[in-house]
Amino acid sequence: MRKSVFLDELTDREVAGYLSGYPAMVLIPTGSTEQHGAHAPLGTDVIIPREVCRRVSQVKSALVAPPIPYGLSAGHKGFKGLAYVNVDTYLKMIEDITLSFAESGFKRIVFINGHYTNYPAINLALLNTSPKLPEGTRAFAMSYWDALPPEEQEDYLGLKAGLHANIGETAAVLAVNPELVEMDRAQAGWPPFPELKGPAMPTIFAFFETQAGSCYKAMPGGVWGDPTGATAEGGERYYDQITRAVCNVIDDIDATYSRMNVKQTY
Repeated sequence: MRKSVFLDELTDREVAGYLSGYPAMVLIPTGSTEQHGAHAPLGTDVIIPREVCRRVSQVKSALVAPPIPYGLSAGHKGFKGLAYVNVDTYLKMIEDITLSFAESGFKRIVFINGHYTNYPAINLALLNTSPKLPEGTRAFAMSYWDALPPEEQEDYLGLKAGLHANIGETAAVLAVNPELVEMDRAQAGWPPFPELKGPAMPTIFAFFETQAGSCYKAMPGGVWGDPTGATAEGGERYYDQITRAVCNVIDDIDATYSRMNVKQTY
């Protein structure tokens, strides 16, 4: 029995023993260091996927790598405490980490993302690494909320619930450590969109994902949603849903590889 699911708490001997079995999977939390309103910590986008990975690891017999705490967060330029990297740096970092874990012997390298803007870049980096991976090794990514069924996702992180420092993210941090959240400072906030003629997401991506400081301009309070009703109990409910959903997607990806006749060597 492993003394920990966290890779950095194990010795190389213990990791070698784990790699000798199936499925030799490592989960890598990715997030950001950026403001989450006046009430929630800058590490929200790291705290949540790390906890998701911890819970998923217990179901899937995986190890959890140390999280990547810096992401593509230039949209938050203007807020204090922000630390981010540029796209080229991020791509190279994901590529190098993926290849390192593959060299170590992990057969499934799974990035569990907690920050919107990271996701396209992670996929591009994995596309770059794919020709270099050993036979039978695969790497893929998902943003944890994308694994949720639509009705559960909308309650947690969506246009209705909000997309940043909202009730879902706040509840999820409360469930991990309530001392990190100052609920008496929580306030609702919504970007002042015009009346939209088309679907919202193309406009959201065009404004928020293509320019530095976009969040600072549109969300002076740092919040997109209403976090005031967040509770630790709600966070536990979300984690139960997310854990089940992420495990389901991992299973779906395994089944897809098998159905598509991708050669497996383990």
